[in-house]
Amino acid sequence: MGEFLHNCSDEIPEDTIMVPHGSFISYLSLDFIENIFSVPMAGNKYLFKWESDRHLERKWLEGAGIKIPMSFENPLEIDRPVIIKLFGAKGGMGYFVAYDHEDFERKIKGIKGSYQIQEYIVGVPMYFHFFYSPLKRELELLSIDKRYESNVDAIGRIPGADQKHLGLSPSYSVVGNFPIVARESLLEDVFDIGERVVKESQNISEKGILGPFCLETICTADLDIITFEISARIVAGTNPFVPSSPYTYAKYGKDISCGRRIAMEIKDAIATDSLKEVTT
Repeated sequence: MGEFLHNCSDEIPEDTIMVPHGSFISYLSLDFIENIFSVPMAGNKYLFKWESDRHLERKWLEGAGIKIPMSFENPLEIDRPVIIKLFGAKGGMGYFVAYDHEDFERKIKGIKGSYQIQEYIVGVPMYFHFFYSPLKRELELLSIDKRYESNVDAIGRIPGADQKHLGLSPSYSVVGNFPIVARESLLEDVFDIGERVVKESQNISEKGILGPFCLETICTADLDIITFEISARIVAGTNPFVPSSPYTYAKYGKDISCGRRIAMEIKDAIATDSLKEVTT
C-alpha cells in the first residue's frame, strides 16, 4: 500500500483529504505516514505511533489519569490471568490468555514481534467512539460497539466439560461488530475518560486528537470502566451506525454517521478558513 500511495501521490488532486483508518497503522510505516505521504489527513497522524506502540499507548493512558489494567514487563512476574497482545492494529489476531509464567512460555513459542502482557479484566467489552472538534472545542460521543471475536465468544456456547475434552484455547480475531447503548449512569464517567484522553493528547502532540477516536474498555461488575487501548482515528466499530446512532441522533436530530461527522467538520473548516486546524 505504501509503494502504491507513494507512486500515485503526484496524481492525487491537490484538494484531496485522506481519512486514515486501521490499515494505515497495520500496513504503512510510521516514517512514511509522518514524513513522506504529503496528502493532508483528517486527524493527527503524529499520534499513530502512540497507538501502535503499546508502551507509548500505556504512557498516554497513564498520563490521562484513568483506570487501566496492570502491565507486566517480566513474564516471571505474572501472578494472575493475563492477555498477551501483539503490537499493531490487526483486530486481535494472535492474542492469547496465559495463567502463569509456565503457561506463558508454552504459548509464546512461535510468536514473532513485540507484545504486551496485560492483566485480564473480567467484564463487558465496550468500545466508545468519540469525536473531538478543535473548531468547537467540544467532545462528542458518536456511538458504542462490542466486537465479536473468534473463537472466544463462541466458546461460551460449549459446556465447560466439553471445552476441556475439545482442547480449546481462546483466540481474539475480530470477525464483526454490533451496537451497544450504555446505561445512562455510565455516561458521566465515559465523557470524563474521553476528555482526559483528549487533554493528555494535547501534551503529547501540539494539535492533540483531531476528529474521531476510539477508547477500548472493559466495564466491570462494579461499573468501573477500565481503558486498555486507544485508536486515534476512525475504527471499524462505527460501521453498524450507518446512517446514525442513538447518540448522534439525540444530539443533531437527524442521521449522522461517523463518516458524515468527519465531512461536516471538514466542511466547517473550509467555510471558516480553518482547514489546518483539523488536518495534519
